[in-house]
Amino acid sequence: MVKALVNGQQELLTLRMDPQVVDPEDLDMLQDLVVAAVNVALKKSRDLAQAEMSKATGGLRLPGLF
Repeated sequence: MVKALVNGQQELLTLRMDPQVVDPEDLDMLQDLVVAAVNVALKKSRDLAQAEMSKATGGLRLPGLF
């Protein structure tokens, strides 16, 4: 219903909402959906960055990076 796209710098690039979720009578639900979508997008971005770093370091955990 709500999709968020972030880049590797943890910046929100786009936010798309299904018009059916826009109900002026229920703004709390819409706000919750937006927060959840952004948090999911940020987690995916962090997970992808960690996976790429792991590839680059051959799985070696370097202190302070992740």
